[in-house]
Amino acid sequence: MSEGRSDVLDGAIAPSDNSALFGHEEAQAFLAAGYRSGKGHHAILIEGPEGIGKATLAFRFANHILSHPEPADAPAEMADPDPGSVVSRQIAAGSSHNVLHLTRPVDEKTGKVKSAITVDEVRRAGRFFAQTSGTGNWRIVIIDPADDLNRNAANAILKILEEPPKRSMFLVLTHTPGRLLPTIRSRCLPLALRPLADADMARALAHLDIRLEGERGARVLAAAKGSVSEALKLVNYGGLDIIDAFDHMLGHPDDAPARREMHKLGDILAAKDSDTIFDFFATLVARHVNAQAKAAGLGGDLAAAERFARLSSELSERLTVADAYNLDRRQTVLSILDDLRTAGAVV
Repeated sequence: MSEGRSDVLDGAIAPSDNSALFGHEEAQAFLAAGYRSGKGHHAILIEGPEGIGKATLAFRFANHILSHPEPADAPAEMADPDPGSVVSRQIAAGSSHNVLHLTRPVDEKTGKVKSAITVDEVRRAGRFFAQTSGTGNWRIVIIDPADDLNRNAANAILKILEEPPKRSMFLVLTHTPGRLLPTIRSRCLPLALRPLADADMARALAHLDIRLEGERGARVLAAAKGSVSEALKLVNYGGLDIIDAFDHMLGHPDDAPARREMHKLGDILAAKDSDTIFDFFATLVARHVNAQAKAAGLGGDLAAAERFARLSSELSERLTVADAYNLDRRQTVLSILDDLRTAGAVV
């Protein structure tokens, strides 16, 4: 049971429809063994960076459970889901009465994905359990990711986790577990996933018909840091070009061509349907400024470290305000780049 999504990256396969998972063999074995024992935890906190396969693993495990509803009869290993099976087809279509995918909903007015998972979404879980009570079937809730729960939604989930229904399973995904309520973390069994190794990255991208070759392929692997979604942004959304333009502008702050690049970048990031690459840029800026603050601190330049730390906070707030009030993105980008130049954020 899930709503149609508009935020699956170009070139990606929706996790609910992806029959292949690369890497994470130990995590799969751990989940399969725990389920087969009949003593598995009712809530698994699947931790790790964005884009490494957490959601694909969650749907894969849900498929495993629903395909083998009696733990004692389940196989010792998780096999690739059978795309032709009723269970797989229902999960892929979002029509399974035994799986609820809680994620940021689409705003019906704007057609865009909202910024948070609200308490109204969590209330769907209450109705989900009420409608399926008495069937004896497993009921699986995938929270994707729990980082997006607002405060009221997080408290509502906590109440369900404290008194879980029988034959229920919660698969709670998180990119940054430290941001979750400690009480939610304490009620889940943590399962940490690592970024994909280069060989698994190459296989995962080949599965999406992307071949990494030559110097450009090596750059994608290095910049993606084991994240398939990051690699897709680099390859299919012009992320590498954004990085090159950004680095050139910061390395040559007073160069006329760099100024032209800055305005060109502003136009690209302000274009229609540019949400993905704009978020990529925002993350790039945040990582750069934080790295400058850390380097200054380690180098003993506490004044510079404080300056960059303050700049990081200011830029984060500006991006939040720009998004909330739908401000001109081009002007936002240009003002951010100007602030970086003024701060002396030289690469």
